[in-house]
Amino acid sequence: MNDQTDYSGLQAHLDDLKTKSETWHRPAASAFLNEEEQAAMQKYFPESAVIRYDGGYPGARKKKVIFLYDPEDDFSDIVCLQAKTDQRFRKIGHRDVLGALMHLQIERSSFGDFWITDDRIILYTSEHMKDFLIRNLIRISQLSVSFEETDERPVQVFQTRRFTVIAASERLDALTAALCACSRSEAKEKIRQGLVQVNHVTLEEPDELCNNNVTISIRGTGRFTYVGALRKTKSDRIVAEFLQDL
Repeated sequence: MNDQTDYSGLQAHLDDLKTKSETWHRPAASAFLNEEEQAAMQKYFPESAVIRYDGGYPGARKKKVIFLYDPEDDFSDIVCLQAKTDQRFRKIGHRDVLGALMHLQIERSSFGDFWITDDRIILYTSEHMKDFLIRNLIRISQLSVSFEETDERPVQVFQTRRFTVIAASERLDALTAALCACSRSEAKEKIRQGLVQVNHVTLEEPDELCNNNVTISIRGTGRFTYVGALRKTKSDRIVAEFLQDL
């Protein structure tokens, strides 16, 4: 049986925010949710004129749920911080930044997406966390940094690789087997153990068909976007095309 995460606490919290927004006639925002949490909450709080999922920029992965009293309100408490860096002598990576943030003993939900470019670090967070991070996030893996708020809304650009695999069909157990280079029975076991997600929701039925442009996440293997079946082989198998973030 799949190990399903219990989101009842999160659901109750969002329901409370929604009620407060309606009662007080003002917007309310959650903390940042990861993609799995967003997928779970979309069932109870679907996007509408008064419910928005916002990560600070188009295509953000971590997002807040924002409840609006007025559909015309453009409220958002998300801010963007940046720190210029010189990495010619000291390279830092994603884990270094995450480690520095966790060292501050703050919740992971206190900040959204962050990434490193050639000359700066971009970090999305909440208005109420801005000053704390500017004051305290001053060192990342022996590299001194100085964050400041910016009015820019940079967009994270992912480098991807395009590749193909041979699969028995577009059933998700077949595609999982092809991506993991394992047997169909082993793929079904991964699904049974809750290790496979489709669009950030744990897959329950191995015979479910895969649609184009869905995200398949396999714990221990990676995250893939299914582009589609390019053609069939002489043995009636499919050549399945995928994109993977690098």
